[in-house]
Amino acid sequence: MADLEAQGENQKQPLLSIAALSQNQKSQAHKAISQTFQSTAHLANLLPTGTVLAFQLLSPILANQGQCTSANRFMTTCLLCMCVLSCFILSFSDSFRDSAGNVQHGLATFNGFWVVDSPESLPDDTARKYRIRFVDFVHALMSVMVFMAVVLVDQNVVACFYPTPSEDVKQIVTALPVAIGAICSVMFLAFPTTRHGIGFPLSAQ
Repeated sequence: MADLEAQGENQKQPLLSIAALSQNQKSQAHKAISQTFQSTAHLANLLPTGTVLAFQLLSPILANQGQCTSANRFMTTCLLCMCVLSCFILSFSDSFRDSAGNVQHGLATFNGFWVVDSPESLPDDTARKYRIRFVDFVHALMSVMVFMAVVLVDQNVVACFYPTPSEDVKQIVTALPVAIGAICSVMFLAFPTTRHGIGFPLSAQ
C-alpha cells in the first residue's frame, strides 16, 4: 500500500509542476503585453501635444463617428496629412531660455537656429549647437510612426476608411500599434534627443 501511495504521489507531481509552469508562462506573457501597451501609451507623450489634441478633437467630427461619406474621408485625410506634417516639422523645433528667463522657440536649420517668436537671434556659436543633426530625422520618422499608431487605435478613423474590414485588416490594425510601440521604444532609447520643441514638455533649464 505504501508503494502504491508513493507511486501515486510521483505521478501527481509532474502534472502540478507542468500546470505551475504553464501558469507562469501565461503570467509572463500577459506582463509583457501589458508593458508593451504601456510603452505605446507613454510614447504618445513624445508627440506634440497640440497636434494630438487637434486630432482627438477633430477626428470624431470629420470622420462623422465612423459613418463616412466621400467628403468625410477627404476631410479626414486632410487632417491626417496636416497632423503628420506637424509631427515631422515640430521634431526639428527647439526652445531655450533668454537672459530674462523667458522661453523662446525656434526651428533648427542646417546652419544654426531660426528663432520664430522673438526678433532677437542667437549668437552664431550658440546657434550652431542647435543645428539639424541625423538624430533629428530619426526622431521625426519615429514621431510620424507613433502618430500613425495613435490613428490606428482611433475607431472612428478606422471605421471611416474600413467600414467592413476583413480579418486580415483587423489583425493588422490590432498588431501594428503594438509593433510600432516596441520598435519606437528601442529607437528612442538608442537615439536620445535633448530637444524641447514646440508642443513638447520643457525642461527646467
